[in-house]
Amino acid sequence: MKSRASLLSFALTLAVALLLVTGCAKKPVTAKVQAPPPPPQPTVTLNVYPADITQGQSAKLTWEAQNATKMTLEPLGNNVDSNGSQTVNPSESTTYRIVATGPGGSSDATARLTVNAAPAPVASSEPSPTLEELFARNVKDAFFAYDSYNLDDETTQILASDARFLQQHPELKFTVVGHCDERGSEEYNLALGASRAEAVKQALAAQGVESQRVATNSVGKEQPFCSESNEECWHLNRRGHFTLP
Repeated sequence: MKSRASLLSFALTLAVALLLVTGCAKKPVTAKVQAPPPPPQPTVTLNVYPADITQGQSAKLTWEAQNATKMTLEPLGNNVDSNGSQTVNPSESTTYRIVATGPGGSSDATARLTVNAAPAPVASSEPSPTLEELFARNVKDAFFAYDSYNLDDETTQILASDARFLQQHPELKFTVVGHCDERGSEEYNLALGASRAEAVKQALAAQGVESQRVATNSVGKEQPFCSESNEECWHLNRRGHFTLP
């Protein structure tokens, strides 16, 4: 009987232990599903350089955005790329605004361009030059080699410049006077001076100056520009000289 009682007690103890073990077992954990992160907020910057201009001048807008799918530049009212630049020349001071829109929302940036009025022209205290003064400034004499009425390259270029001015002022009529240095007879130099004046007239005609605007004359060696007997003075006296009536 005692042995049977011991067996019964052992069985009861084992059953209780099994119940305790079963009751302490972990319950299954249900996995949690995390929501995806929200899309990032767009960011945008806008700059203008220079920020201060005078009317008639231009400035450049530059911008850069991230996480944006649409960009609008105001007050121009046009869609632009996420990164870019644009030249502007407003007539008055303007605040530019750029709006960046994307899945994560929108953001904006501004830049101020100051436009200053153009300075008033300063009235010149000097009177405008007369046509005669302009003629004297812009029409240069033609110089010749000794005993020659041929035009060298330098003189041809001078006459081309003369012709450009004369074509701009078709109302001008003038005389080309042939001069010579002191060497040679009076008759010879009168003829040489006439040939020099005619050579200048023909060169101007080739450049488009009407022949009827050009009179010619010769004074030979009688009216020198320089009175010394040396090569420098002789060169100054060998010329086709321009005069107005």
